[in-house]
Amino acid sequence: MTGSDGGRASAPGSPPPALLEDVLTGELARRVLVDQTLAMVVSDPSQPDEPVVWSNAAFTRLTGYAPHEVQGRNCRFLQTPRTDPAAVARLRAALDAGEDHVALLLNARKDGSEFWNQLVVTHLRDDAGRVTHRVGVQVDVTARAAGEAARDVELSLARRTGERLALLAEVTDELTRHLEYEHAVDALAEIVVPRMATWGFVVVTNERGRFERLHVVSTDPGTAWAAEELAHESPEWLLQSPRLRAALSSAPDAVADALPVDVDSLPTRTTPRQLELLRTLRLGSALLVPLRARSRVIGVLCLVSDRQDGFDREAVVTAAHLSSRAGVVLENVRLYLAERDAALTLQHSLLPVLGDVANLDVAASYLPSGRRAEVGGDWFDAFALPDGAVSLAVGDVVGHDLRAAASMGQLRSLLRAAVWRGDAPGTALARLDELVRGLELADLATCVQVRWERTDAGAHLTWATAGHPPGLVRLPDGEVVELTGGSTTPVGLAGPGRGSEASATFPRGATLVLYSDGLVERRDRTLRDGIAELRDALAATPPGASAEQVRDALVAGLVGRHQEDDVCLLVVRDA
Repeated sequence: MTGSDGGRASAPGSPPPALLEDVLTGELARRVLVDQTLAMVVSDPSQPDEPVVWSNAAFTRLTGYAPHEVQGRNCRFLQTPRTDPAAVARLRAALDAGEDHVALLLNARKDGSEFWNQLVVTHLRDDAGRVTHRVGVQVDVTARAAGEAARDVELSLARRTGERLALLAEVTDELTRHLEYEHAVDALAEIVVPRMATWGFVVVTNERGRFERLHVVSTDPGTAWAAEELAHESPEWLLQSPRLRAALSSAPDAVADALPVDVDSLPTRTTPRQLELLRTLRLGSALLVPLRARSRVIGVLCLVSDRQDGFDREAVVTAAHLSSRAGVVLENVRLYLAERDAALTLQHSLLPVLGDVANLDVAASYLPSGRRAEVGGDWFDAFALPDGAVSLAVGDVVGHDLRAAASMGQLRSLLRAAVWRGDAPGTALARLDELVRGLELADLATCVQVRWERTDAGAHLTWATAGHPPGLVRLPDGEVVELTGGSTTPVGLAGPGRGSEASATFPRGATLVLYSDGLVERRDRTLRDGIAELRDALAATPPGASAEQVRDALVAGLVGRHQEDDVCLLVVRDA
């Protein structure tokens, strides 16, 4: 049936539509609030301490608290000593501002068991917009939180492992860059201490067990002066430290552990000034890491925190990795430097000491490279011959090691003997090539040999080149001439033209420059470009400059800060 207004008529005895809607809405609301699975409470913020005024059955199932145990109490009774106070503070700040808020809190049930509570708080307002009540909906998300926590632990572990590996890689890379052992020791302290401690130091010992290097680092700029001063104090405070002595004598399988600093015993094993400096740097706990090389402990890395619990297990694990990694790298630097010094000593012993060379103005320079394998086979030679002429040579044996240095000495001596017996430059290089290939004295070598003879017209030069950059002559008027011709393949490499040579006469006051390729060739400059730069630099030298002045000007102009190869330079001027 339809009413006159076109609406649907009510059945006899049934409530009007509006009343039916109210009944259904109220019933649904009751079922949603009382019977649903989401735990809910309603609190009254107008009352002191905002007590709970209502809770549903789902809240009882979740927490174990019946409605009469909840009403009249603030919801904080669910919190535990392990509830994050920061999360609670954020919740309180949002509620005080009248804002709805979502929080994840660690709560406890009536039986004491803990659960992660995903809490959603909304505000109920009257027609005037005033807050009358707050509704808290709570969901047990323990399983999800546990999964997220496990994921966070895994991510944190991966991050810490990555940071540890990055630190170890940085230590290795930085230490191997240094060409001086003391600088490598300092670098270890400079890298590790700021990452892990308030302050600390690295101390290393020599083969007799005596301290030979100490570097102290503070992460606080305000106490950096104390760290520097402590490093220059006498070593009593180290010698008298039981823990440091134990670290130096520790077994290979020993693992360092962080312990509180024994502050009470410090006055008996330090001077008053050392004690003052140590207290300025601040003492809490310390982690002493033995730096273990292949056969012994070569030193100790000491990390100090100003807190008693300054080092966690992750720091101890990192320290254990540093123990062997840093120790081996430092030992490698020491061994490399010992080999380098031996090779340099050998190489320099094989190079001539220039004295008076037939009244010529002669200056030479040998500069080892800045690379890790510094020692090479570069050499120079200058001496007067029995007939009054002068023999001049610059050579380069391929390689950077003791073998190259030893081969250089052999080749230089053989070439000297050939020239001394009267062989011309081309013949001398041909004879040297035969001996090198026949006796396998070296893999490969380059060389330029020049015979300088004085004449009334000036200097008569005869030269031969075996795979070597050409010599240059600066004339008195500033023009630079390249010694072309007389070229063959490198010594030790069979090729045509053996014995060939070239000659020319240059006026008095001419300056001859012989050099190895390390002077002109590098990664950002080809050999030809380098020779062009050398020509320009030689032309720019002042007229009348001595051989030593010319040498210094060329080295300053062409040798970079990061020298990549050995440099050998010989400058001869007709005085």
